[in-house]
Order: sequence, then structure tokens, then C-alpha cells
Amino acid sequence: MNNHVTRRTVLRGSLGAVAGLALAGCGGGVPAVPLADNSKVRMPDHVPYAGVRPAFPGTEEGVLNGYLHYPGDPVVAFPGGPPAKGEPISVMTLIYNPVPPPASRNGYWQALNRSLGTELRLEIVPIADYPTKVPVVIAGGDLPDAMCIRPEISQRPALLHALFQDLSEHLSGPAIREYPYLANIPPQCWRSTVYNGGIYGLPMPRANVGSVMFYRADRMRERSLDPRPADFAEFRRLCADLADPRRSRYALGDPLTTVYFLMEMLGGPNFWREDGGRFTYWLETEEIRQALDAARQLARAGLFHPDAFTVLNKFKDWFGSGQIALHYDGNSGWNDFYRLYAQNTPGFAIDGMLAPGFDGGPGTHWSGVSSFAFLSLKKAPRERIRQILRACDALAAPFGTDAYKLRKYGVQGVDHTLQGSDPLLTPTGKVQTTVPTIFVTDAPQSLYFPENPAVVPLQHAFQKRALDVLVTNPAEGMYSETDVTTGPTLLLRMNDELKGVVQGRVPLSSWDATVRTWRREGGDRMRAEYERYWESSRS
Repeated sequence: MNNHVTRRTVLRGSLGAVAGLALAGCGGGVPAVPLADNSKVRMPDHVPYAGVRPAFPGTEEGVLNGYLHYPGDPVVAFPGGPPAKGEPISVMTLIYNPVPPPASRNGYWQALNRSLGTELRLEIVPIADYPTKVPVVIAGGDLPDAMCIRPEISQRPALLHALFQDLSEHLSGPAIREYPYLANIPPQCWRSTVYNGGIYGLPMPRANVGSVMFYRADRMRERSLDPRPADFAEFRRLCADLADPRRSRYALGDPLTTVYFLMEMLGGPNFWREDGGRFTYWLETEEIRQALDAARQLARAGLFHPDAFTVLNKFKDWFGSGQIALHYDGNSGWNDFYRLYAQNTPGFAIDGMLAPGFDGGPGTHWSGVSSFAFLSLKKAPRERIRQILRACDALAAPFGTDAYKLRKYGVQGVDHTLQGSDPLLTPTGKVQTTVPTIFVTDAPQSLYFPENPAVVPLQHAFQKRALDVLVTNPAEGMYSETDVTTGPTLLLRMNDELKGVVQGRVPLSSWDATVRTWRREGGDRMRAEYERYWESSRS
């Protein structure tokens, strides 16, 4: 799902507020730390892995490498043997799937431990419980060796300064070359780990391209429609041509992400816009008013699913079942849609649509978060930190290595079988390999879909087009206490107003008053905090 809408809004408030209280009570209270000069932090060297040649090469700007098949003879990631021999390593992290079987009953997990040379003791917390689990652990003082730090945790600078290791001596500049697979992580992913003038974690890399406006390519072909509209007027006609209410078929589902797509047409900011150190939020721009007016036109024309404004969490199903033809979602959904829906829909095909310019010409595309979260290491002696970093280096071994294949697909003959050289998960593997190493750290994402390699060139082509018009969020990797503690409530309220305007329940003329309320109740404080953080990060 889109990080801005679901994960951020649902979890931020409770996790932020409670974690802050827990930190205040930890060890008699943790004083706030002054805003550090982050401009002096030397970021890790970037040394891209070149051991396997991709069929579709990526770029430094963020296009992912694409692979049609897994190498038949994978590169041995650690020819010297297991890299992290030593005491067990405890990690607390989260999971979106059901919790997998424990290591004692999970052959995949046992094989992973053998490959590392240590026992990886994961405390796996369902995502719904993570907001309450984190503050309990922090307040109790018995920290694991490492912990997943989500953007929703408040008082983050103080928390990291008091309890977690500054990893600068291990990772800054050329020091990271001791961990070659961590050095392969793209530079932008490290931005979110910088606090207090140091590097306080390991990224969990995600694709720079962010979300995609998916379209049902089979429905486009069925009606001989062009999936690349030249402007908003053509997009609206395309939606009308896709709609067939008599057959319960519509063009659009989620009103909020449709507004995002319209903002991309208009060249609006990716949530924040920075100009000379001054920040402007997307909801206070002229572009949002234009986007709302355009979305109202689509709603009045009956181009949204009739339940779009009242039902949540059905948009994926509507898209997969063909009830809607367009759906804006995270790029990882590309493979997931095929896995979930292709078997029951002959000819099922999807592709990605790039936003055209509202009045013609090129539009823009919003980047996603470069790192889902980061893994912080509890303060410990230097050699212990080095052991944990070696284990994490192994968990970041890239595509084409034996370590990556084991981490993603488990043990051959048990967790996966081979189709040619490509691993396909067995029913056992689909359960056992959900051990959430991706929420510890990971290799940069790759474009690879062994069940249907023909999808890879489509994904790669979309990313190349998107990166040409990419708009980043200047606030990514920065910190605002107000955004953590107050932002979720404000955003939920603003989202409700957005939907009201699009649906026609709320007049567009009321938007200025809505924005004034947002500014008064926390928006201006967020802006000021981001501007101060921005200044602290400039050299």
C-alpha cells in the first residue's frame, strides 16, 4: 500500500505518543538533545555490487536492475564461511504477514542461522501490535541487540542518543567497505539514519519509483484504448470509455490516491516543497485546488466505484477482479496482483501509467520512501557491534548470490523447487520464508518475477519513464516532533475533507478555511521544525 496513506496515518499517533512517554520514564528520564549539525556527517561510500549482470540494467538515479532468470550457478556470497560467528543476536522487528513458525520448527530459519554462523533470535511483532510493544520494551530497559525504528516513534533523536549506537566509525566513508553488501545500498537510503550528527542505523531499502498508477492492460486492449493519455481531458475520456456500470465496471477506486495522480499531472509537491529553505505543504498549494476540482469532475461523471467514498481496503480486490480499471498503489503490488488474480482471470495483464501534464506535455511522478524504516543497534562493545554488522551484511547480500537465494527462497526441495534455474516457492516455503528479514535490513530491491519473467521489461520501462520526471519529498529523512505526534490526526481530518470535496459533500470554497485550521493546529509548527532540520543538514 501507499506509505503516505495507510501505514503512516494508522500507526503514527499511538506509537509516537506512547513511545515518547516510555522514553521519558526510562532510566529516570532522558533529556532532550539539541539539534545537531548533521551537515558534518560523512555518508557511507556507495560501492554497487557488480557480480551479476542484469538483463535490464538499473541506474544511479534509482531505476532498479531487472533480471529474467536467477543464475544457475549463484555467486558464493561468503567464500570464507559463515560471516557472523559468535553469540546469538536478538532483534525486535515487525511483520505484516502471519507470524511464521519459530526457529525450532522452521527448517528455513535454521538454515539461515547456519549460513550466518550465529543464532538470529527474532522477536516478531505483528504490525498491529508494534505501536504498543515498542514503548513497553523501551520503558523496561531490556533492549534487544537491535530494533526496527519506524518513522512513527517520537522523541527519536533523544531515544537514539540515549540507547543506541552511533555507527559512524563503522559505516562513514570508506569504513563501510568492510561490509560490501551494506555498501551496495544506494546513498539516498541512508538519509533517514542520520541523527545527532551521526549514523544511527541500517536502512531497509525500497524502490525510488514509489507508487504506480496501475491499469488493467487486458481491459484496455479489449476496448482498443490508448493507455497513455496526453492530458487531463484525455484521461477523463479514457476513464469514461473504461466505465460500464451495467456490468459493475468502473474506472477509479480510491479518491485520495486519484488526487495524488492529479497532483502529479499538475506538478504539485510530493507532500512538501522546499524553496530556499522554506517549506510548503501540498495541501496549501494552488495545485491541490485544481486537483480537487478535477477529481470532482470525475466523481460527477460517475467514474468512481459507487462504494469508493464509504468502503476501505477494497480497492486492490476491485482492481484484481476487474471492477475498476485503474488503481494507484505501491510498486511491489505489480507482482502481487499477478500472483493473486491471474490464475482466475484468463488474459489478466497490468501495466503502469505515467501522469501526463494536466494541459499537455510531461507530468511528474512522486518518489516513494527510500527506506521503509531503519535498524538501530543497542549500545555495545565495538567487537559486538562488528559481529552484528557482519550478520546484517549477510542479510543484505544481493540478487544473484547464494545468500540472497537462501534468504528469499529457502532450502531447495523443501521451501522451493526449480523451474529451469528459477526458484518457485512450495506451500511449505510460502509459510517458512515469511521470517521478516526485510524488516531487519535488505539488499536493494530488484525487478524479478520467476513466475512470469515477461513482466520484468514492463516494470523496467515504467521506472525509466518515471525517473525522468521524478519529484522527491525534501522532508524525507528529516524529523519533526509535531509531525510524529500531531500529524496523523491532522492528516486523517484533512483526508476526510479531501474526500468530502471530491464527493461533493463539502464545497471547494471551504478549502481555505480547512487549510487555516491545519496550519493553526500543527501545520505551521511542522513547517518550522522541518525548516530547522533542513538548515542543520546543509553544509
